Amino acid sequence: MRVCVFYHDKCFDGACSASLFTRFHRECIARGAGAGYEYHGLVHRAGALFDESEFTGDENAIVDFKYSASPRITWWFDHHLSAFLSPQDQQNYLKCKQNPACGGRKFFDPNYTSCTGFLAHIASTRFGFDAAPVAELIHWADIVDGAKYESPESAVEMAAPAMKLTLVIESTQDPHFIPRLIPLLTEMPLAEVLNQPFVADLLPALLERHRQSIDLIRRRSEERDGTIFFDITDQPQEGFNKFIPYYLYPQATYAIGLSKSSFRTKVSVGSNPWTKADPAKMANLAQICERYGGGGHARVGAISFPPDQADRARAAAAEIVAELRAKNPLG
Repeated sequence: MRVCVFYHDKCFDGACSASLFTRFHRECIARGAGAGYEYHGLVHRAGALFDESEFTGDENAIVDFKYSASPRITWWFDHHLSAFLSPQDQQNYLKCKQNPACGGRKFFDPNYTSCTGFLAHIASTRFGFDAAPVAELIHWADIVDGAKYESPESAVEMAAPAMKLTLVIESTQDPHFIPRLIPLLTEMPLAEVLNQPFVADLLPALLERHRQSIDLIRRRSEERDGTIFFDITDQPQEGFNKFIPYYLYPQATYAIGLSKSSFRTKVSVGSNPWTKADPAKMANLAQICERYGGGGHARVGAISFPPDQADRARAAAAEIVAELRAKNPLG
């Protein structure tokens, strides 16, 4: 059996979800049938998110990413509020849930902090999977994807192995790196994964680049009325630590960042996990991003534009910054 696993690329929770799905599927579904697993990263970009010609497995799974109505998709797990690209996709999912042959393998619940944790719950309660051996992975997926760090310093200074792995996952340009890493995440402790030579050798340069990102965002950012804004589109980066703004401005509530990579211009829209603001007064950032074709969670989201449409991205960012500054929950 050939199983293709499609996961949210350059994302710690995406990689963990892919690894956990593999272990679950091997132990509870394939059951020694000699299944082989292939991994394909998916990214949020302007235009089509899926290439159906890649759904070539005997089984095809999507984890931690938007829904695809393709009949070739046999498994789906997601926890994002913006899980559906269109009302038609949502209707397809709801119709699928009424069919035991289909709905019994497609799962969605935006109340879970991480897709890894959600997948572990479904796998253990529906299929008898033993999640105890991967408790560390689930714990850190919840912390990383839910921004449940003790402080901005713990998120940015990255002492824990999971934080260093997140840095590598979010920064790598090697298309083979994460597929090579995924199986290890449920086979050994995270500290041991980090010590693998193909991982450890990347860290010194990435930690130096991380330090440079802190300096760059410090120079480019402005905080006013509880909202930080920065534009680093002239310094193309494939990723940066999204907690840097709150490390620099701990009193802020929101952070809007414009950045550019090889395949998109991105508007990052986030909220300070350590804010003193009343949650009831906080904006739903997923809903704001959806207006511009993006999405995410209530407290963090993003919008992707084609790389040559920086002006559109800049206009969207300006509108969002103005809206959030006008609605500063700390008043």
